[in-house]
Amino acid sequence: MIYQMSNELFDALVELEREKGIKSSDVLSAIKNAIAVAVRKYYNVGEENVEVELDTDLKKFKVALIKEVVDELTDPMTQIHIDEAIIKNKRAKVGSKLNMKLDTKQIGRIAALSGKNLIHQGINDAVKAQLMEQYQSKLHEVVNAKVQKVEPRTGNATITIDKNEAILFKNEQIPNEVLVEGDNIKVYVNDVVSSERRCSIKVTRTHKDLVKRLFEMEVPEIFDGTVEIKSISREPGSRTKIAVWSKDENVDPVGSCIGQKFSRVSKIVNELNGEKIDIVKYYEEPEKFIAQALSPSDVISVEILNPEEKVCRVIVPDTQLSLAIGNKGQNAKLAAKLTGYKIDIRPESGIMDTDKE
Repeated sequence: MIYQMSNELFDALVELEREKGIKSSDVLSAIKNAIAVAVRKYYNVGEENVEVELDTDLKKFKVALIKEVVDELTDPMTQIHIDEAIIKNKRAKVGSKLNMKLDTKQIGRIAALSGKNLIHQGINDAVKAQLMEQYQSKLHEVVNAKVQKVEPRTGNATITIDKNEAILFKNEQIPNEVLVEGDNIKVYVNDVVSSERRCSIKVTRTHKDLVKRLFEMEVPEIFDGTVEIKSISREPGSRTKIAVWSKDENVDPVGSCIGQKFSRVSKIVNELNGEKIDIVKYYEEPEKFIAQALSPSDVISVEILNPEEKVCRVIVPDTQLSLAIGNKGQNAKLAAKLTGYKIDIRPESGIMDTDKE
């Protein structure tokens, strides 16, 4: 049989490719396979007994049953008697294959419905496979996104990434930031999820690796490997600490990240809705690293109490105690996460305000 494929189908495929980047050739291949499956199912024949040809220029496809020419008929679905075969093709002979084009009426309403469902499934599978490939290439990367709408009740934002929609849930947004339609933002692709029906990506603006990727994008010395990010700790929307190290002693890792007149770090702070960023120098010696991590507080001394359990005591000037601990203990918590050490902060006088412990 020869089906005349509707212009609407081809127009829809062109639109799909334009809007979503889904190749129409891949979808047409899925449709072709779906038609073959539908015909095989209807006639109860094997894969070798069905042939589907697709002519995209003429917007047509041909379907044929392939039957073996025999002199004793035992399976009418896969065989044809030599006498009947000669009527259809004078060159037919026993043992040869005969290509028998089908008429649409031969398939009938049930097969047509089955074919339609399979075609839809084929299209969905092709779209899902391409989206999966696109999304996998973005996994654990920062991508540009545009806010399409924000749900007033939940605060969830619908965003577009390369013409594909994703949901930035409220709990994955930076606390206190207000997203509005039309905003251009950067999000971190945390996961790619594939289900039977669709594939999707999980995006976030709260992951600490968002900060890491932003620094890689803004600081050439990090991108080329001269400066290395050793550790990051973050309280989204409030403060981030980042420890950096340089393999070149002539390159200042902290200065590289800050940039002239704070040009580099300012871009990242703006992207993160004003989140404060402490950039400290990484040291192999834990005592030096811990002292740096407690910046902006001054540190008098660091004593490692238990190297295996990573416990230390830090002495700071009395006037710096509140600064070292930070509001609600934030500075101390971020320093602990950054270094991996449990930090016991004490004032130089040895007197600890119990209300702050």
